[in-house]
Amino acid sequence: MKIAVPDLVSNSYFPAIAAAALGLFKQEGLELELELIFPVDKAYRALRDGDVDFVGGSAHSVPAAFPNWKGARLLAALAQGTYWFLVMRTDLGPKRGDISIVKGRKIGAAPMVDLGIVRILKDSGIDLVRDNVTVMPVPGSTGQGVSFGVNAAKALEEKLIDGFWANGMGAEVAVKRGIGVVVLDARRGDGPSQAFHYTMPVLVTTEQIVEDAPDRARAATRAIIATQKLLKKDVSRATEVGRKLFPAWEAELIAGVVTRDLPFYDCRVTANSFQKIASFAKDMGLADEIPRYDTIVPPQIRSLWS
Repeated sequence: MKIAVPDLVSNSYFPAIAAAALGLFKQEGLELELELIFPVDKAYRALRDGDVDFVGGSAHSVPAAFPNWKGARLLAALAQGTYWFLVMRTDLGPKRGDISIVKGRKIGAAPMVDLGIVRILKDSGIDLVRDNVTVMPVPGSTGQGVSFGVNAAKALEEKLIDGFWANGMGAEVAVKRGIGVVVLDARRGDGPSQAFHYTMPVLVTTEQIVEDAPDRARAATRAIIATQKLLKKDVSRATEVGRKLFPAWEAELIAGVVTRDLPFYDCRVTANSFQKIASFAKDMGLADEIPRYDTIVPPQIRSLWS
């Protein structure tokens, strides 16, 4: 069995990564191999096609592989809220909250992830054409084995882009190296208030697995919940994970990044959250409809959350 994530050296999907690295999936009876599949829509296509059994990915991106959400099931939130940062090059003189800094600039973002910053800019009165804003892939981030956020920080340092919209590890690397400044953190109240609800990182599987192998779906969900609790109890375990999977410098940073995320470690995907995420997916052209909550977030799985 396999679980895929679209970014590995990252805090974005860390509870899923840690559940594999620390053996919590195994404790629940699942032999799950962790696989990096970038970008997230490719990871979801692998799930749809049966090449992997679970994905830790962005919730709003599910319809990219499962049209109108059909056949997908959300098992748990890895954390709450939109989890990316807008970071701009230090030499541009950016200030926290001043989103006008993007005018005339090139902003790097991954496929599907880019929808978040495009919508934030629109909701903030920024017109991409009028204000000459380019939202583009980060150079060098198209291949397997590349950590998007860390690579985005490298591209920022080389001035291949003026800013990026990426994960907390990328933001941490840029800030620590003095090459970037966080302008917007949607999870912590920057930008339009509705931006928090565009997406969240989730554990996803298929309808077939929930129906035909419910024990596997339940075991994976329990492992995520146990991992969230473990990290809240002892966040130093994050460093243990980092040392197993990350480059040395990033391994020593991950515990600090995860510490800031701990208040958002809540496994619930509520009806209200799902409605807002599905609405965002529809508004951005990923889906034509908003499905029933009870269909996509199975009641038999939700009973595990409490």
